[in-house]
Amino acid sequence: MSAIAIIGGTGLTRLGSLEIARREVIHTPYGEPSGPVTHGHLFGREVAFLPRHGPGHTIPPHQVNYRANLWALHHIGVEQVIAVAAVGGITERMKPACLVIPDQIIDYTWSRAHTFYEGSLKQVTHVDFTEPYSLELRHAMIAACAAAGIGHVDRGTYGATQGPRLESTAEIDRMARDGCDLVGMTGMPEAGLARELGLSYATCAVVANWAAGRGTGEITMEEVGQNLDIGMRDVARMLEALMPLL
Repeated sequence: MSAIAIIGGTGLTRLGSLEIARREVIHTPYGEPSGPVTHGHLFGREVAFLPRHGPGHTIPPHQVNYRANLWALHHIGVEQVIAVAAVGGITERMKPACLVIPDQIIDYTWSRAHTFYEGSLKQVTHVDFTEPYSLELRHAMIAACAAAGIGHVDRGTYGATQGPRLESTAEIDRMARDGCDLVGMTGMPEAGLARELGLSYATCAVVANWAAGRGTGEITMEEVGQNLDIGMRDVARMLEALMPLL
């Protein structure tokens, strides 16, 4: 049983340092997860790995089966979830290739299956979402970044948009007025579903580019790829320092 899971986003469809033990196909009441769960050892700790967009990065953010992914991890005994996500930087500190450990989130998504509490219910259930990320896990990730000497930002508000298109400048301006520091497409409903299942969940966001209107010229996939290459190397170093802290 793996008590720790890593959900990989854009730029992290596999963990190069993971010593793979087996792969497990899990069927859920909510449909199929993004792919098989890979079990193995990462820097001495037993972990489970699941690529959010599928092994070949073919599932767009608005079609990820977030409920199946989180239910599958909970089903196999996962207690802590480290979610890695590529994002755009809105405010000045959120520079490309930087790692950010956000502490708040705003949900701009729509039409996604966002709760387990629906259908034939015995009662209405509301979960507290005041602090959407696990404080303990966030602090461990921040400590790991510091121990590894990785430049990082230890807080910020993640704005979750619908995708798959990128945002307009006006939309980013609105998000900035709302208090968003980052923009991404997978933060919700993933964080909310993790809370409903009682999972300790936190995000390591890798800034892939300046958000619309915050940089110069168009956002290119070449630029995104270069920044993700740098950022994902830091993610690997962060994970190595994090494992002994969990």
